[in-house]
Amino acid sequence: MYRIKYPHLFQPIRLGNRLFRNRIFASPTGCLDVNNGIPTPAGIAFYERKARGGAAAVTIGDCIVDSKTGQITAYQIRMDNPLALPQMSAMAKAITKYGAVASVELQHGGMFSHLVYEQGRPLLGPVAMKMPDVHIINNDGHEVPVSEDGFRHIQEMSEEQILALINSFGKAARFAKQCGFGMIMIHAGHGWGLAQFLSPRLNTRKDKWGGSLENRLRLPLAVVEAVRKAVGPGFPIEIRISGAEGTPDGYDLEEGIRIAKMLDGKVDLIHVSAGHHESPTASMITFPSMFHEEGCNVRYAAEIKKHVKTPVATVGALIDPALMEEIIASGQADIVQMGRGLLADPDFPNKARMGLEEDINSCLRCFACLAHSTRTRKRACAINPEIGHELDFQHPLPPVKKKKILVAGGGVAGMQAAITAAQRGHSVILCEKSGELGGVLNCEKQVPFKSRLGQYLERQARRVHQVGVEVKLNTEVTETLAQEIAPDVIIAALGARPIKPSIPGIERKNVFRAEEIYNNPSLAGKKVVILGGGLVGTELAIYLASQQREVTIMEMLETLNDGGNMVHANALALQIERFKIRLALGTKAVMIDEKGVSGEKENSQVFYQADTVIYAVGYIPKWEECEKIRYCAPEFHQLGDCLFPNNILQATTTAYFTARDIGRIQAVEYDL
Repeated sequence: MYRIKYPHLFQPIRLGNRLFRNRIFASPTGCLDVNNGIPTPAGIAFYERKARGGAAAVTIGDCIVDSKTGQITAYQIRMDNPLALPQMSAMAKAITKYGAVASVELQHGGMFSHLVYEQGRPLLGPVAMKMPDVHIINNDGHEVPVSEDGFRHIQEMSEEQILALINSFGKAARFAKQCGFGMIMIHAGHGWGLAQFLSPRLNTRKDKWGGSLENRLRLPLAVVEAVRKAVGPGFPIEIRISGAEGTPDGYDLEEGIRIAKMLDGKVDLIHVSAGHHESPTASMITFPSMFHEEGCNVRYAAEIKKHVKTPVATVGALIDPALMEEIIASGQADIVQMGRGLLADPDFPNKARMGLEEDINSCLRCFACLAHSTRTRKRACAINPEIGHELDFQHPLPPVKKKKILVAGGGVAGMQAAITAAQRGHSVILCEKSGELGGVLNCEKQVPFKSRLGQYLERQARRVHQVGVEVKLNTEVTETLAQEIAPDVIIAALGARPIKPSIPGIERKNVFRAEEIYNNPSLAGKKVVILGGGLVGTELAIYLASQQREVTIMEMLETLNDGGNMVHANALALQIERFKIRLALGTKAVMIDEKGVSGEKENSQVFYQADTVIYAVGYIPKWEECEKIRYCAPEFHQLGDCLFPNNILQATTTAYFTARDIGRIQAVEYDL
């Protein structure tokens, strides 16, 4: 008889008159794929994929209840647009047809309704105030001018406007139910509209809508009442709050408990998140980085659950089914919600249910998803090429002509290419010059905050073998070897070599490449200077500083280079401050000696004492090595760092789609 490994995690739960098949909910994520506030087929496919993967509920994030006063970006669903009915109905059906409950997160941006400001309409908040204006780029890529006095002026919402806002939540809920959604989530956290009224710092109104906790909760409670009236009894209502705002002047967990107690019994689920989107520090609480421990935000839900009878959900850094089982079994929460974890692997619930934990793609918490969506308004995941291309995966691919493929290089790109090609039915040989698969990233596996990266590399290496790839380690692909194997296709994923800067003293014994120190941190002395402020150098600085070393990062540019990942850059900045890492920006290294590094800044010399100097100034693609094997097969593909040094997202995506397409073109055979 089959014995389920996580019985509590997969025990159904009833909220209102709905039965949810397990305790794993897909937390709200914004749609992004919208056209004039209406979801596109790509947006629908994104949420459908989560439902197909086994989540019990799938929530559409950031659905705006009043686009004239509360819209934050143009890439949000407008619940006040009746023309959205067909596509919203299609979205609800796409989710429910797989047995999941479809839910919408009802949202209002309040004083942070950036699109409203961009369009010249007034910003509304609990009280009249002003906040520093910022340069923003609008949806057309143009800079929005800053106001003349450098401030955004917030208008206090009038009684009439508050009542209209309450009504808009009710109308949006009624519309969602009409479309076929089976649950409503009210967003009252993270510093957005309703949370602004909850804030004792912001909401200092003198009328019944502000001041005391009872008055500050009057608006959220009125919204709950309006939603209940709109959807009727038994229809599940979830409210999302920050258990604590995590800012110096924000409310703490004790206040969060009091808020939850006043919501108790008035909703069907209290979704306890944490943090505030406007604070760089607090936003890292909302979106835990790789520097946070697993389930770091569970404590907020666990404390609140002690004081309420309403079921409680927790969210944040949850990617381990064993930990989730413990959370439910121990009574810390009734439901676990997953955001980025279901991007890395939408099949997480089904795999955990079947006991296939080792096959789960665990989120790296690298923020490639948030950085990509912020920059391009499209979805992506560094280790899951399906995300952002869900429509491409909805139908089986046509059969391909089986080919013999030689993959040169066993790093991230090479492994993904080999796996995909083998899954498509090709005969694949993977040659790796070193003694193990994983490439240059192997050197980072022992770094504590990179543990998920190490697990990912090991998982990919296992998959290479599981799909039947023939692996040849300690084998360099040369022209002779390629001719001997005689492949139909060569995929070159040879990687890149670190740039060695031309600085007097670079050959000294106290100078090392970043990879050498990652592999053997004991080589580094007490005082370290790292040349290069990119991600490699910055993360290495944090690693060494965490081992009680004094570290300085010397960078020629005036800022550190985040590689386009501004969210991860925020997490790095907090660690730099935490470990008191010294920054020498706008400084060029001109000499290295046994005592340290001489730098030049604004035509003046500055000396930085160090017993160890490490360089991490970039990589050069191995183009020459590729040229040696370019014409050794009829078909040749060059990808990953040996084409252009980039990141895991780029390597994985390019490798996957390149390998998937091999064999599509077939030679025509003629009868003579």
